[in-house]
Amino acid sequence: MGTLERKLASALLACALPLLAACNSTGLSSFGNSTAELELPSSVEEYPDNEVFKVAKVQFAAGNYGHAARYYERTVEVQPNNGEAWLGLAASYDRVRRFDLADRAYREAGRLIGDRAEYYNNIGYSYLLRGDVVKARSNFLKAHELDPASATINNNLDLLRDNVARSKQR
Repeated sequence: MGTLERKLASALLACALPLLAACNSTGLSSFGNSTAELELPSSVEEYPDNEVFKVAKVQFAAGNYGHAARYYERTVEVQPNNGEAWLGLAASYDRVRRFDLADRAYREAGRLIGDRAEYYNNIGYSYLLRGDVVKARSNFLKAHELDPASATINNNLDLLRDNVARSKQR
C-alpha cells in the first residue's frame, strides 16, 4: 500500500469511527427495540388483580415487553388456568430474548390452549426469532391448517419464506 493509499485509508477510518460509534449507541437492539424495552424490570407498578391482565396486554401492544412480562407473570399467579395469559407471557419473554422462560410458558399455554392456531403461530414465531426455521415452519403450518384465512399466520409464513430466500442469496 502506497503513502497516498495509507493517508486515504486513515482519513476514511477517521470519518467512519464516529459513524460506527453512533450506530452502536442508538440504544437499539437487533430487534429495533430500545434496550430498555428488552429488559425485565425488577418491579412494576401495582394494579388490582382484576386489572393486571388488561395492563399486560396494553404494555405488550405498546412494545414494553419487559413490563408486559412482569404483568403477565402476575396474571398467571392469580389466574393459573388462563391460557391466553400464558401465551402472552411466552411472547413477552420471546421479545426480551428469554427463550428459557418462554419455553416454560409455552408448555403451560400448550396444556391449556395447545389446540389453537394462535398457539402454533406464536411458538412458530418464537422459533423464527431463535433462527430455527425448520421448527418455525412446522408450527406455522400447523397454525395455517387450523386457520388458513388468518392474515397474521399467512404474513408469518411469508416472513419465513423471505427470511429463507434472503439467507440463500448470501
